[in-house]
Amino acid sequence: MRVEKLSDIKKELRSLNSDTLVEVCLRLAKYKKDNKELLSYLLYDVDSPLAYAEEVKSSLQISFDGLSRSAYTSTKELRKILRLLSKHAKYTASKEVELELLLWFCTNFLEYADTRSSHKPLLTIFFRQLEKIKRILPKLHEDLQLDYSKSYNDVLESADVKMRFFNKKDYLL
Repeated sequence: MRVEKLSDIKKELRSLNSDTLVEVCLRLAKYKKDNKELLSYLLYDVDSPLAYAEEVKSSLQISFDGLSRSAYTSTKELRKILRLLSKHAKYTASKEVELELLLWFCTNFLEYADTRSSHKPLLTIFFRQLEKIKRILPKLHEDLQLDYSKSYNDVLESADVKMRFFNKKDYLL
């Protein structure tokens, strides 16, 4: 089976009438939950991506509240949270929303995860998110960079206090 190029699909969709286009969208949404979630975002939340980020945070907060104290189990749970967080950030296609969600994740990681653990996969999760934030920050508008860099520095300060194997100098902007 041959899959068409995106440009060809775009041309074909433009040629369809509105009723047929609605049917195609509904059929697409019916078969995969991710498609349905993306379609819901595009129809109802695209005007306020930061409000959508707040909804995502509140839905994922439950996962943080029930986070296991075992390093192995909490690592698996944190990866699941990150997978969902990344998926929703991808829906918005906004660097600001992605940064907001990553900072929220790091703050909650420091609050709920066992930060004194020496379990390398657990620590790596946190370190990778800091690196992502460091990469995204310069891509934002200058005013937003200033606001988010303050939040980022607060996360670094908190991590420096709470984590044994953390070198703040490695992550400074």
